[in-house]
Amino acid sequence: MRRGIAATALVASLALAATACGGSGSGDEAGGPVTITWWDTSNATNEAPTYQALVKEFEAANKDIKVKYVNVPFDQAQNKFDTAAGSKGAPDVLRSEVGWTPAFAKKGFFAPLDGTEALAEQDKFQPSLIEQATYEGKTYGVPFTTDTLALVYNKELFAKAGVEAPRTWDDLKKAAATIKDKTGVDGYWGSTQAYYAQSFLYGEGTDTVDVDAKKITVTSPEAKKAYGTWQGLFKGKGLHKADTTADAYAHIQEAFVSGKVASIIQGPWEITNFYKGSAFKDKNNLGIATVPAGSTGKAGAPTGGHNLSVYAGSDKAHQEASLKFVKFMTSAKAQETIALKNSTLPTREDAYTAKVKADPGIAGFQSVLPAAQPRPALPEYSSLWTPLDDELLKIASGKESLDKGLGNAETAIAKLVPDYSK
Repeated sequence: MRRGIAATALVASLALAATACGGSGSGDEAGGPVTITWWDTSNATNEAPTYQALVKEFEAANKDIKVKYVNVPFDQAQNKFDTAAGSKGAPDVLRSEVGWTPAFAKKGFFAPLDGTEALAEQDKFQPSLIEQATYEGKTYGVPFTTDTLALVYNKELFAKAGVEAPRTWDDLKKAAATIKDKTGVDGYWGSTQAYYAQSFLYGEGTDTVDVDAKKITVTSPEAKKAYGTWQGLFKGKGLHKADTTADAYAHIQEAFVSGKVASIIQGPWEITNFYKGSAFKDKNNLGIATVPAGSTGKAGAPTGGHNLSVYAGSDKAHQEASLKFVKFMTSAKAQETIALKNSTLPTREDAYTAKVKADPGIAGFQSVLPAAQPRPALPEYSSLWTPLDDELLKIASGKESLDKGLGNAETAIAKLVPDYSK
C-alpha cells in the first residue's frame, strides 16, 4: 500500500484533462495504431521513469499500439477514476490499488479478465494475489506489484543492545527498553494509522469485520485486546510517544533512516528511501522480520499492492490492445525490471531472480510474505480504515478512551456496510 505519495496536482490535472477520453478511442487515425491510455498511480519521481521506459519498450515491440502514459497522484486516483468511469471517459488501463479492484468491479467499471491473454499465465502468480483481484467469482485485475508490512529494524542498534528481532508484541516492549538502556535511542515508534494497526487485529485472530457472518467486529473482545496492545506501545521505556501531527508518517520515517529509532512497522514501498538514509548506507544494516505475533501466537500483516485492470467501457479494439499491454507489463521480464529499478516486490515467483533477490530489502520482504493476509472481497473494505484513522488518532492522543473511540468507529462503519450487524 503506497502511502503519502506526492506529485504536482496542477500538472496531473492538466494531463488528466488532456486524456479524459482515453477509453473512447479519440485520437486514433484511420488505419493507424490504436492508442490506449494508461493511468499509472505510482510515485512520479522514484517509480514512474521505470514504467515510462517499459511503455517505450512495449511500443517498439507492438507497432500497432500506442500508449498514452499519465501519472496520477495515488491519493487522487480513486476518485478521479470513479468520476471518469461514470461519465464514460476513463483510461483504458488503470494501476488499481488492490482495495479498489472489487469496488470498481461491483460498479461495472472493470472488464473481467478470465480467459483473456492478460491472464494466460495465471498459474505463475501467487494464488492469494489472484484472490485479491477476484470479485464474485471473476478476476478483474492482474497482480502488478505486491506489498505487506514488516518489522523493519536497525541491525547495528539491535546488536549493540544484544537483542534479536522480537517474535511477539511483548517481546518488542522488552527489546525497546533494552535498546534504550544500551544505546540511548528509542527501540520502537508506532503509527496511529488504522492500516498499520491491522497486524494487531490479525494477531488476535480477528478483523474489522467478519465478512462470512456479515458482522462488524471492531468492538469485539479480540479487537479490543488488539487495539489495547497497539495503544500500549506508545508509552514505556524505549517506546516513542504517538505522533498525532499531520506529518507523523514523515517524522517516523526520518527518525528510522537517520538511526534515531531502532525499529518501526513499514512496507517495501520505502525500501529505496531506507537506503538514502544515513543509517542504511550499508544496505545490509536493514533488518526485516515478520510483524510480531499477538496472544494467539500467530502473526499477520495486510496484503497491499496494485493490479492492472482494464476499463469495461473501452471498445473491442482498445480492450484487445489493453490486454496485450497488461500481459507485457505483468510478464516475468517486466516484473524483474521493475523490481531491480524500483525495489518493489514482484507478484510472480519466476520474477524473483538471483539479481532481484540480491537486494536485501526485496529478499527480506519476500521472506515475510507468508504472513500476509489477503483482504476479503468486500468493495467497502478499504474504506473501513477511514473512520478508524480518525478514532485511533484520538485514542492515541488521549482525547478519547479506547472503548469510546472503537464505539464511534463501529457506528461510522455501520453506515458504510448497512447490511452488517453489530
